[in-house]
Amino acid sequence: MRKRPADSEKESLLQSPDPLLDCDVIVVNYNAGEMLGSCVSSALAEGARRVIVVDNGSRDDSLTYLEKELPRQERLAIIRNGDNFGFAKACNIGVGVSTSRHLFFLNPDCILAPGSLRRMITVLESDHAIGMVGGLLCNQDGSEQPGGRRAFPTPRRAFVRAFGLSRLAAIFPDLMADFRLHAEPLPAAPAIVEAISGACMLVKREAMDDVGLWDEGYFLHCEDLDWCMRFHQKGWQVVFVPDARVFHAWRACSRSRPIFVEWHKHKGMLRFYRKFFRHQYHGLLWVLVLVGVWVRFPIMAGYYSFRRLAGFLGSRA
Repeated sequence: MRKRPADSEKESLLQSPDPLLDCDVIVVNYNAGEMLGSCVSSALAEGARRVIVVDNGSRDDSLTYLEKELPRQERLAIIRNGDNFGFAKACNIGVGVSTSRHLFFLNPDCILAPGSLRRMITVLESDHAIGMVGGLLCNQDGSEQPGGRRAFPTPRRAFVRAFGLSRLAAIFPDLMADFRLHAEPLPAAPAIVEAISGACMLVKREAMDDVGLWDEGYFLHCEDLDWCMRFHQKGWQVVFVPDARVFHAWRACSRSRPIFVEWHKHKGMLRFYRKFFRHQYHGLLWVLVLVGVWVRFPIMAGYYSFRRLAGFLGSRA
């Protein structure tokens, strides 16, 4: 991850936002620690009109640290929820107090590279048909992470990935293609994709008003896929911007509760399938989809439990 701005650089964070950006950044926080301060600082440095932090009942010192890092920052608004309302509902709460033409949903474990926000807004405004864009989610070394550009994980694609059949994509590209596209070469220019990640999602307000808010029936995971699907259904393009880099500490905010995260991920996937693919899978096929999702959950829960036990025993050795 990039380092936090030095004291000599913090003066730039107090300057007026760039009037050309007209962008509110919405950050949903839950126990992100010091990463939250780094994220907010990078968004302010990029010229966002305002950063709205929606805290889902954090129990750590992330908000205290943020207020010490950026005292009396007029461009920072903090909303304190009394409980963890889930990602989608918290995003909608942030939307409710935003006023800008562009809304940028950014995870607290992300840091914007210089010029990335302006670049994404430029692409978003380059065509009226574009309703949503996302940047290149990077590891600290600049390598691409999974999830920043992807196809929809239909039940068939999920089956292919779960059983390693995507290795046969070179022979059967239409049948065995993976829904995660990070292994493919980066496009030379912004490219239309089916879905991007909710960790870095910039939208036009007019598109959001047309499509509707985040679906609060999701608690954590798959709500971004749902929104991308609904944007497509309304005729809005979703675009991946390869030269807008966003450094992301992947899974940093979820690794302390992996089983909890997996539970909601699997529930979210079933909701996603039910909303958009149920009509394609009748009778036994739908039963197989349900079984496939819920068989995977105990496997993943067992995997994380074993890792935790092995780590505990290793620390006692």
